[in-house]
Amino acid sequence: MSEINEKLLRSIIAEVLEEMSITAGTTSFEAKNEVDNADSFLEELGEAKLGTSADEVVIAVAPAFGKHQTVSIEGIPHRHILRELMAGIEEEGMKSRVIRVFRSSDVAFAAVEGDQLSGSGVSIGIQSRGTALIHQRDLQPLSNLELFPQAPVITLETYRAIGKNAAKYAKGESPTPVPTMNDQMVRPKFQAKSALLHIKETKHVVQGKNAVELKVSL
Repeated sequence: MSEINEKLLRSIIAEVLEEMSITAGTTSFEAKNEVDNADSFLEELGEAKLGTSADEVVIAVAPAFGKHQTVSIEGIPHRHILRELMAGIEEEGMKSRVIRVFRSSDVAFAAVEGDQLSGSGVSIGIQSRGTALIHQRDLQPLSNLELFPQAPVITLETYRAIGKNAAKYAKGESPTPVPTMNDQMVRPKFQAKSALLHIKETKHVVQGKNAVELKVSL
């Protein structure tokens, strides 16, 4: 275990040095996940407005999602994640609307901002590393309908099921929670990487900036 921790520590140090544009000896790190993607599949259309349609579910993505970071902690492309969430919502006869939040990199507060703009009052919050939750407007920020904290074990099939359940909640149903795998080794194995990705996400937080509407090209 100590060898694994040492390797994780070395990779973190290398990435932090890269972030700071510092060269230390022969240490190098290719930050493939941190790119300002000019060809993003997400186009910002302007400030997001309150939805008026009761059959919509808002997907609120974190500041770096699909732009400065393009894959989850397990390497799943954000494009594919969003496609499955939207497909799950639409399979239930509901509409999806995607916004980008800037005020927080926390998945709960992203979802809260989303449900405040959702016509149905239901939203899905998702971070760049892949953590997700379903939230409803009348709940406290740190409460939720369903939480998916272990991003490394969330599959595309799970994201689709998350979309379906969010749509069911929006219709007033009480669906069976989406089953998720619980891997006890996820936390020690991915904790350092998860923390670093969250730091990267937080770099793009803009205090006081309202969410923007996104056009999705899949």
